[in-house]
Amino acid sequence: MTAADSAPTAHILPGYRPEDAFLAAELGPPPAEYVWHDEHAEQEEQRYGPGARYQQWLAIDPNDGAVWFGDTDWRAPGDNIAGQLPGLPRRALGDGTIPAPAILVQLLSHLAHDQQQGCTWRFFTADELHALAQCILPAVQRLVDSIHRIGANGELEWSAEAATAWDDIEHATTHTPDPSGTLHRPGLRTTPTPAWRVEVGSFLAANPELCDPSWAVAADAELDAYADYHPATGYGGVPGRTCHTAERHIEDGFTFYGHRAALYAYRAQASGDRTPTDARTWLETTETGKSTWEAAKPPGATLADVSDCVLSDLNDRFQKAARDHGLVLTGLNTYLRHLRAEERAGVDRQLVFEGEEVERLENLLKDFRAGRNRTVTRILAWSDGRGDAEIARLASMPDEHVSQWRARLNDDQTTAPPGP
Repeated sequence: MTAADSAPTAHILPGYRPEDAFLAAELGPPPAEYVWHDEHAEQEEQRYGPGARYQQWLAIDPNDGAVWFGDTDWRAPGDNIAGQLPGLPRRALGDGTIPAPAILVQLLSHLAHDQQQGCTWRFFTADELHALAQCILPAVQRLVDSIHRIGANGELEWSAEAATAWDDIEHATTHTPDPSGTLHRPGLRTTPTPAWRVEVGSFLAANPELCDPSWAVAADAELDAYADYHPATGYGGVPGRTCHTAERHIEDGFTFYGHRAALYAYRAQASGDRTPTDARTWLETTETGKSTWEAAKPPGATLADVSDCVLSDLNDRFQKAARDHGLVLTGLNTYLRHLRAEERAGVDRQLVFEGEEVERLENLLKDFRAGRNRTVTRILAWSDGRGDAEIARLASMPDEHVSQWRARLNDDQTTAPPGP
């Protein structure tokens, strides 16, 4: 799904406007004497003054269309400014899901260079940064209107149009000062989405034979995993995976957008007027789901003992029960197979325990049997007149075993060599 019709309005945050006296815009550019370039310095770290690493930025929240600006502390040690930014630069992100909190940062260029004056820096005032933020508001609006919003939490994923809108934002913010300090503003453009940027939803609509019917009842995690396909070579995501499965080839030169959004949209369309609902949540936490589960449990058997056929029948019964309540259960087949696998793993663990116990008891029995045999031999050697039956009763063994033992003992004594 894409942004709803009621998408937020692009706006500059309060505190970053002239009418607010720029209460939140506490800019701290370095003094001019700390910003210099010495091209003749032998060491790289000595070629630029400490103030040259100062950076101003615009921040955009595509969730609500907020725009604001700020800068970094030029006194902070090191060259890594990421910790001072409210979000991530576009170049640090791919073309998929934007990680929370989904703040996008556009770094601004301050450096100009010519052969006469060399490198010069021009830092912007709060009024100039506000003017720049106001300039890009139409592109920000296009961004928030077109970006994909996925799932109940509205996670953001790049769309082809949103990525193009960001390109326009970058173009509008790349104005640079000339050596005299005059700013050259390129202005805001509205670029049509190029043909090489393709929505996955459009790709699937043009190639319906590549769609997998299992998407209709897949859980969110299953759809996300499907979209997160990363082959060693070639295209990834949904187009790459579907074409790999179908042994199809995609020509080079395209960038695909909206992988997760396309799968979620496919599932929503397949569900019709029913609400996709996580199977585990419904069966384990709702009264209707719990009663459905109790009524469908295999009589006289655990889930570990049911076959694939029975599992498929359970899947159909649960889906029918959910359908009566206006729902379609997602991830149901995976959930049932996971439950069965867990129960079977429990049976495996039981077998391991029983096997270890049998081995332990057999070793213990072996030791006791050897001890009993030594005791029987000792008593037989006494020749104290007791019969085999009496000794066998004491040893809890058959009479004939004692008789055979006595015979072997007598034979050993008879055949023993005479002493010296």
